[in-house]
Amino acid sequence: MIKAAIIGASGYSGEELLRILLKHPEVEVSCITSRQYAGQPIGDVFPRFAESSLKFSAPTVDEIVQNSEVAFLALPHGVAAEFAVPLVEAGLKVIDISADFRLKSEAKYLEYYKAEHPAPALMKASVYGSPERKREEIANANLVACPGCYPTSIVLPLAPLLKDGLISSENIISSSMSGVSGAGRKVAVDFIFPECNESVRPYGVVGHRHLPEIEQELAESAGVDEVVVNFIPHLIPVNRGIHSTIIVKKSAGVTADQIHECWQKYYADEPFVRVLSQGKLADTKHVTYTNICEIAFACDPHTGNVIISSAIDNLTKGASGQAVQCMNIMFGLAESAGL
Repeated sequence: MIKAAIIGASGYSGEELLRILLKHPEVEVSCITSRQYAGQPIGDVFPRFAESSLKFSAPTVDEIVQNSEVAFLALPHGVAAEFAVPLVEAGLKVIDISADFRLKSEAKYLEYYKAEHPAPALMKASVYGSPERKREEIANANLVACPGCYPTSIVLPLAPLLKDGLISSENIISSSMSGVSGAGRKVAVDFIFPECNESVRPYGVVGHRHLPEIEQELAESAGVDEVVVNFIPHLIPVNRGIHSTIIVKKSAGVTADQIHECWQKYYADEPFVRVLSQGKLADTKHVTYTNICEIAFACDPHTGNVIISSAIDNLTKGASGQAVQCMNIMFGLAESAGL
């Protein structure tokens, strides 16, 4: 059994990791940490896990190293790096769900996170944890940076089309909608029930922190130095789920059949990407509590645009489920184990 630590186990991503790993056939959860709940049984905080004997502990590197082979970091950006550096140095496999190691540019990190990166050498050594695109690198990685939720919903449908030159890398627009759990488990007026219910609103429409990650990965897929994206996130009154409606310009002469065939070629053997038949569109209710990314499209002859529809669960494929998928690859397990 693989001994796994969850650092920051009391947030939404931490709870989702617990939901998955406590039933994983090859994993023993050996350590769960939370400064807020240190010393409390897991069942007191999350009654759904009352049958487990686990207790929250204060996060110390020594305890994690002594009891674990892999550590999941479900921590705020900036804090995750403080644990990643000593844990990697101690020989643990580290899977970071925060944003600390997703970007490869220190300048971009400074621009969007308003701070110098705390571990630039490790930043450059990390592997971006998109299994469908970087499976071999993940298998040999010591530190995996799990993709963000919005980027996952945008990059997975676009990457094959850009790689094959079926769409333009210019003038990409994504209008994306996320459930309230995407904001994390914190007390803030904007996210309490009366403020979110019966309401849809955009936020972070200029300079959202996921934007450089989206652009970085799309530029790599397109084989160009830079891709500029208009990213418009929205908060919607559901607990979980992301839907991205992405508008792109198809390349000259490209047909709907070619777009569909491209996705089928790239994702035919991928257990967690569901390519819908032409005429259908993605729906969050079909992917919540799963590690599935559902993708679909429509071609608009009036504008010449391709309208792409993508849906994921922000806590599963957009965070903890994808993290477990990466762990399975790193340890040579069946990729769908526990998922």
